[in-house]
Amino acid sequence: GHTTVMATVTFWGAKELLQHLAENESTNSISANSEKSEQTAKKTQQSYVGSSSLGDVNLAGLPRIGFSFDDDFLQQDQLLESVDGHDNPLHWALLEFQIPVYCPMESLIIGSRLDITDATGTSSTGGDATTSTPSSSGSVTSCRLAFAGRLMESVDLEQGQANQIKTYTVKERRGVIARLGDPHKRSDDSRVVRYEVFGADLFKKETNMKVFVGMRVETENTGDVGEIKSSYGTEGQFRVAFPAGTEAREGEGLIMRFKRFVHDDEKKMYQDLQLADARPGTRIESEKKKNKKQPLPKGIKPHGEVVSLKGDVLENGKHNMAIISGFFSMEVNIRERAGAKVRIPSTKEEGTVVGPFGKAGKCKVSFPDGISAGPGTKADLHLS
Repeated sequence: GHTTVMATVTFWGAKELLQHLAENESTNSISANSEKSEQTAKKTQQSYVGSSSLGDVNLAGLPRIGFSFDDDFLQQDQLLESVDGHDNPLHWALLEFQIPVYCPMESLIIGSRLDITDATGTSSTGGDATTSTPSSSGSVTSCRLAFAGRLMESVDLEQGQANQIKTYTVKERRGVIARLGDPHKRSDDSRVVRYEVFGADLFKKETNMKVFVGMRVETENTGDVGEIKSSYGTEGQFRVAFPAGTEAREGEGLIMRFKRFVHDDEKKMYQDLQLADARPGTRIESEKKKNKKQPLPKGIKPHGEVVSLKGDVLENGKHNMAIISGFFSMEVNIRERAGAKVRIPSTKEEGTVVGPFGKAGKCKVSFPDGISAGPGTKADLHLS
């Protein structure tokens, strides 16, 4: 027998089911060893997508696919008519019945439209799944059938089991490459790449960067995947490392994509991006550094010392900012020297000048990997 009852339906999983069927079809095609086997595989695929026959549930576009609460699904707002050029794709659907209904597992569920407009513009309603008949003008009105499916799982709404369905939305943030790291000649192909870049415009100045350390970003033009290693400076900039190197250029886009699951109260960010295997290279010395050292401008000295440590404490226990005196006189505009390299000889730690600190010629120096040297430690300034 059959029962007609009202239900609220939520659809999802069209993209994932299409991929699942495509993978199965690919496997079937590879294993086929005759023309007959290939023809059978094509017929099977045709029965999966776009079939309207409901006479046999096994041949009505309803392959037996088990559902897993461990799988991730892209959130949908409605039943999709097509996905990636494939019409009438399969969906998963959650039905919330208004009243209890006896329906054994693998029962056939048929959903019908509640409001259909005929060729004369008159609306007709009904709960049973029937097809329309030709109108007096000879045209055919819309079909009442909305969807059909096999009942696969029983879900306890009172226990919140519906919230265990892992649907997610895709979010993204966009920034730019503000500065490139040192060039390297990659060993395996001799291409000139950068193993680190410095990004901007992805975060606000007040953003807590610790939350984003370890997140992956992609270069917009080349698709290289890098990892955020630390903040850089005080304006929301950050340092990104590329194990295999990148040929991206200054000013190109950086994209951070991530998932947020709909029923995750903590609103955590999840990523599927994988870092490429390391492809080492040799640092290329710039022409400026090959040339003989030029005298330093007036008011600038090559040596100074650490006055104090500032900024955030990194995971390695080191501060990421230091105040250094002795490099500049009070008359020097330190902002014009932002980006100049600073090296601590005793610890071999390197940083860059960020800007002035106070009015006595002191400067703030950012150390992306942290600084362990304490107050009084000697520091060297290297102007580029």
